[in-house]
Amino acid sequence: MTAETLAPAKINLFLHVGAPAPDGYHPLCSLMVFADIGDRVGVTEAPGFRLGGPYGPALEGEGDNLVLRAARALAGRLGGREVPGLILDKRLPVAAGLGGGSSDAGAALRLLREAWAPDLSDRDLEAVAASLGADGAACLWGRPVLAEGRGERLSAAPGLPVMDAVLVNPGVAVSTPAVYRAFDAAGRFSAVTPPPMPEAFESVEELAGWLAQTRNDLEPPALALAPQVADVLEVLAGEPETLFARMSGSGATCFALCAGDYEAETLAERLEAMRPDWWVERCRLGGPWA
Repeated sequence: MTAETLAPAKINLFLHVGAPAPDGYHPLCSLMVFADIGDRVGVTEAPGFRLGGPYGPALEGEGDNLVLRAARALAGRLGGREVPGLILDKRLPVAAGLGGGSSDAGAALRLLREAWAPDLSDRDLEAVAASLGADGAACLWGRPVLAEGRGERLSAAPGLPVMDAVLVNPGVAVSTPAVYRAFDAAGRFSAVTPPPMPEAFESVEELAGWLAQTRNDLEPPALALAPQVADVLEVLAGEPETLFARMSGSGATCFALCAGDYEAETLAERLEAMRPDWWVERCRLGGPWA
């Protein structure tokens, strides 16, 4: 018998990054939302780890991916358990700025708590997720959040409208450490105080206008390392259905917000015809979807 769930793609609507602390970590402020598409994670009685999906081959040979690390961390928290069989159906590009590994880990933790310790508190499960990386806590539940600190300080996002969107990846992997090294070398750090925002956005048009006053501070170094991302942003900005376009995380995936479902579907179909070499997915942003 197998239990499975969605590990939704994470999108940074904005990402402000400060100067590194003495320990090398950067403070940040980011409004994170989640897509209704992503990887699939399963827990099964059959032992072992099974990897599949169109992007599974990119993880072949990784003996310590975040799904396995999450299972081991929770097993240790519960005093030692035998890790069951785990399945990862990898449908998102790897090293894409979509929080795929962290979301996969969060999905595994949710499934394993249900199987092992349904009485384990949310707070305890969040502590395990946070120990796995900066996006771990946010990706555990897949809810819109404002993330601060290293990404572990979470607060409720403002009310958000329906966000029909298109995700585009040019087919290149972007190294997060390399982007941060380039970011540090440039020395253009920003304040990470949350920008003024309303309690709720009444429409996606209002949200798009507000986002234009924010940034993704990792976008310039990522574009320098992977010029293909600039091509995506240029194409998205020129399409009539795009209300707002930006890169997510450290790249290389970009998103375009659209006025509605029809506009997003139209944009996705046109991009697929124009650039069949790109990964293009029409989706809805918000969450949780699992």
